[in-house]
Amino acid sequence: MVLAGLAACAGPYQYYEGTGIHDATTTEVAGGWENVEGTHVVLRRDGTALFEKLDGQDFDFDDGWRLSGPGTWQLTDGGGGQVVRLALTARTGVESRSSATATGTSAPEPPSTYAWSFYVDRDQHDELKLFFFYGDPDIGNTYVMTREARP
Repeated sequence: MVLAGLAACAGPYQYYEGTGIHDATTTEVAGGWENVEGTHVVLRRDGTALFEKLDGQDFDFDDGWRLSGPGTWQLTDGGGGQVVRLALTARTGVESRSSATATGTSAPEPPSTYAWSFYVDRDQHDELKLFFFYGDPDIGNTYVMTREARP
């Protein structure tokens, strides 16, 4: 019974091991990425990056801040699949998400630097998408970035 109770508390991503994708290249990952909430990320081929309104991952998402500024990125490959690691090196802007679920009288100060890990996956058309989990681990919400729409 105790084991069943503990397993019920394990959220979908607490034991997530990755997508199994191992064939993405840095050339394929480089470029513009966006999501439906107005986030925009540019990953340059030289390993530098520019972030605009990028939300925190995991429980940091609940604080409601959205960071902008320069940074770096790299594509890594582990046993469970590839991950894009982003690092904000200097915050140049911060916004608050209007639907933030932060509680209490004062929200924590947004960080001046931050790091994200995006899992690499492919959609039904074999196009790359990047995602991380956010919020309560029992819910399994995903924050998905897709290739920037071309004009």
